[in-house]
Amino acid sequence: MSATRIFVARLAGCTVFDPAGDRVGKVRDVLVVYRRSDAPTVVGLIVEIPGKRRVFVSIGRVTSIGAGQVITTGLINVRRFEQRGGEVRVIAEMLGRKVVFADGSGEGTIEDVAIEEVGPSDWEISQLFVRKPKTGSSPFGKGPTVFATWREVREKTTAGQAQSAEQLIATYSELKPADLANTLLDLPRQRRLEVAEELPDGRLADVLEEMPESEQVRILATLDDDRAADVLDQMQPDDAADLIAQLPDGRGEHLLQLMQPEEADDVRMLLSYAPDTAGGLMTTEPIILSADATVAEALALIRRHELAPALGAAVCVTLPPYEPPTGRFLGMVHFQRMLRYPPHERLGTLLDQGLDPVTADTSAAEVSRILASYNLVSVPVVDDNGRLVGVVTIDDVLDYLLPDDWRSNDGGDTRKRAAARYQTPTGAIPVIRGRRTGNGTS
Repeated sequence: MSATRIFVARLAGCTVFDPAGDRVGKVRDVLVVYRRSDAPTVVGLIVEIPGKRRVFVSIGRVTSIGAGQVITTGLINVRRFEQRGGEVRVIAEMLGRKVVFADGSGEGTIEDVAIEEVGPSDWEISQLFVRKPKTGSSPFGKGPTVFATWREVREKTTAGQAQSAEQLIATYSELKPADLANTLLDLPRQRRLEVAEELPDGRLADVLEEMPESEQVRILATLDDDRAADVLDQMQPDDAADLIAQLPDGRGEHLLQLMQPEEADDVRMLLSYAPDTAGGLMTTEPIILSADATVAEALALIRRHELAPALGAAVCVTLPPYEPPTGRFLGMVHFQRMLRYPPHERLGTLLDQGLDPVTADTSAAEVSRILASYNLVSVPVVDDNGRLVGVVTIDDVLDYLLPDDWRSNDGGDTRKRAAARYQTPTGAIPVIRGRRTGNGTS
């Protein structure tokens, strides 16, 4: 490798390739160990490979770093990364730390770290990019920045002191919620809570939806009630209901009282259903339109970037009102069918007559079989009066079917555990017959 200097914050997200040019994964962090007097030495990279698994790639397996990519020898141990004593993750644990300048000129915050090759397969921290406190009384702007070597500073942060999480959040700003959730779950617990505290409400809500319920509860417990209610307002109602159901009754009710009334009403309705029923699994925010609405209107709503793909696969057609519980449910129109008709076509003429809704008390097992048997992405849920109250999507069912630790499970027994949940007394999963033919894209 040619001698080069790389800033770690820019390295995050870079693609890792093997010698043949095949993609291996993406860099998520750099692992270093401290030395008695010299600058910390780089021991390897933390790389996310397919399956969202983070693995350790020894720096000795890296043949090139630069130009937005990393080349390895191709020999990678796919065992899940576990941090050992003495190892420090640069992005997760070093960025945002306070340092004091050895010359007595004050203190600053580490915003980036440069690593440099000092020998074959031998990298170390060469420079720190440090921001000093701003000067003057103006509330705007930032302080000056300087480059410093490791010997020119000493760390101010000690055990028990919180580190700034702003730089870490900025580094991971482009990650999808599921990827950011996995990243946070890999952090030491205290650091994880610090980062969660600094995330904006909407971003934290998205991340919590991708975490195991036990970790959701742990993070929510660190937030004051007003902040917790604001975050719950930003979550999908079904996810918020699942989380509140895990809280002590007193706090759960208090948070519901602090939430926006409309959001709280949706959550209360979901909490009234058993968790293993369609009502307990459903989402209360499907796309709902009248029979007179046009294909063009429906497609415009489906195009919204914040809409989950499963909810954008079909629109529900009802009589007024058009908020759950709606007027009488008339049917669904699937996205693929809308594409076959002109923009001015009325949705009432395109209803899927072969898809029957389920009731809110339908078992989760029944809902899962319906989705699987008829290749559906979602199924509508109605109350006893035939009014639409929500839809159950395929991801709702998967969240229920998979074991609680599926986000961190390597998959060895996931399928067995999921299937066991729905075994009949004879151990077989029955086939539903005669309900409809075709698939959900008619």
